[in-house]
Amino acid sequence: MNTAADRSMSPKWGLRCLLGGALMGLANLVPGISGGTMLLAAGIYPRFIQALADLSGLRLRKSSFLVLGLVGIAAAVAILLGAGPVKDAVVEHRWAMYSLFIGLTLGGVPVLWQMARPATSPFWVGTITGLVLMAGLAWVQIYGASSGANREGIAMMFVAGVAGASAMILPGVSGGYLLLVLGVYVPVLSALNALKEALEANDLASASGPFLDVVLPVGIGVAIGILVVSNLIKVVLERYEQPTLGLLMGLLVGAVFGLWPFQEGVAPKVGEMFKGQALTAERLAELGPDKYPTEFFAPTFSDVMMAVGLVGVGYMITTLVARLGGTKPKRR
Repeated sequence: MNTAADRSMSPKWGLRCLLGGALMGLANLVPGISGGTMLLAAGIYPRFIQALADLSGLRLRKSSFLVLGLVGIAAAVAILLGAGPVKDAVVEHRWAMYSLFIGLTLGGVPVLWQMARPATSPFWVGTITGLVLMAGLAWVQIYGASSGANREGIAMMFVAGVAGASAMILPGVSGGYLLLVLGVYVPVLSALNALKEALEANDLASASGPFLDVVLPVGIGVAIGILVVSNLIKVVLERYEQPTLGLLMGLLVGAVFGLWPFQEGVAPKVGEMFKGQALTAERLAELGPDKYPTEFFAPTFSDVMMAVGLVGVGYMITTLVARLGGTKPKRR
């Protein structure tokens, strides 16, 4: 398929890269939505994959460096500026934010469908496969990960980095999901927060622990994961375009399974099992609302209507992003 890597960068393409990178950065803040999905919705996913493949193959093209630079800078800024507000919004208004995330995710469907037309039988087989995979991942995340103990160690952090990088590349696969399933979501966030506080206090001795134990192995895993997965995606898109696009479509639509909006954080009680340990009064006092386990609730009619409206808003946002530049993905 035509990745458009050979076309010159126009201002509109640069804007699409910035918007796609910003959306990818925000998406990576919350379990349940994929950064790759946002790149797909912005219409720059094939070009991003090609740019990564160029870099890993030591093909030093100016356009590829520009794509990666714009996406990377926008994603980093979005993460730094949006981490606090997005986390607070999800904790305080989970069902509303999840409804918005559903719309943002589904907004990438028309872009991917345009790339796949005319769809063949392998496309639909791939779609069903992706749906089944995401349904299974959602089931594990809801019923399995929340009751498991946290896992730590350099090797596990490296695996977490590879998994997180894969989720950044694959539309529909949430990095937060995979970290939750691996049981390292909280340790990774805690280490990043500890590193940030140590650097702000100019305490390099305190910063070395979380950096060497968590941040460095995760970072190495991310770098390796991005290079390996990006090249793999490029190869399969070229050789097995229809089943690969179908799998991506299934992953994209199936991401909604884990975003059922009508759930809320519920404070656990003393004596209950939490993260593999019996909860004491002292430990309960240390838990913030962002650490509470979630439970489903029965929505009212107004809740349902508002959720539908927010889904529509999210869908419109990614649809508008996808239309920037005035071009459509083309097939060979």
